[in-house]
Amino acid sequence: MKSQSLLASLSLLFPTITACTPSIPTSPPTLPNPHNDDTIPLSTREYWIHQANTLALSHPCPFAAFGTVIVNHTSANPQGTLICTGSNGNSRIGNPTLHGEIAAINNCSSLFVSSAYNMTPAESLAAFKDLTLYTNAESCPMCAAAVRWAGFREYVYGVPIKELIELGWGQLHIGSEEVIGSGVGMRDKDPEVVLGGVGREQSKVLFGWQFVSGECPRGCERGRVEERCLPGG
Repeated sequence: MKSQSLLASLSLLFPTITACTPSIPTSPPTLPNPHNDDTIPLSTREYWIHQANTLALSHPCPFAAFGTVIVNHTSANPQGTLICTGSNGNSRIGNPTLHGEIAAINNCSSLFVSSAYNMTPAESLAAFKDLTLYTNAESCPMCAAAVRWAGFREYVYGVPIKELIELGWGQLHIGSEEVIGSGVGMRDKDPEVVLGGVGREQSKVLFGWQFVSGECPRGCERGRVEERCLPGG
């Protein structure tokens, strides 16, 4: 199938980011999950959450620091290959539905049907079944539904919704795993792997300063005129 061969070639066109790449131990720790045994090292999972915290965000301390990366773990590269990124664009674009996961899915879809890959719409839809979505905070019900509709192979998130609410973020208090597991008669099966709390501590600092005056993320400092964190610290 054309989509399979194109995805296999993505590792050549999108080389894996090597900066801050963690070493992979001989017997790496893994996290339990309700769907399947996860054979990818926890260090690799945390690496991609770190990329969601950095690559996907416009600067170190955006107010809504929700970032997502979509990765191909079916390629020959043991670390996985970055396919596309996305970040919350509510205030930047003026679209209330443009959360990080939605933005990343849109970016991947545009990439697949572009002249560079020339996938048909059907092949683009099928390509998601080989990909993993990493997001630095648990998906809201809207984004969790989008993850399920896309048919991702794996879904990995950082800070749980419960902790976002405790920090002051407005959320629909429905867990993403509940949404993802509630599909009926959908064309793709549930993700093979669902993991939560990956890279939670490194991600939580991005969400803790907005409402509780916590410490600014690294690379940012409190502005002299306004209380929000600004790049330059």
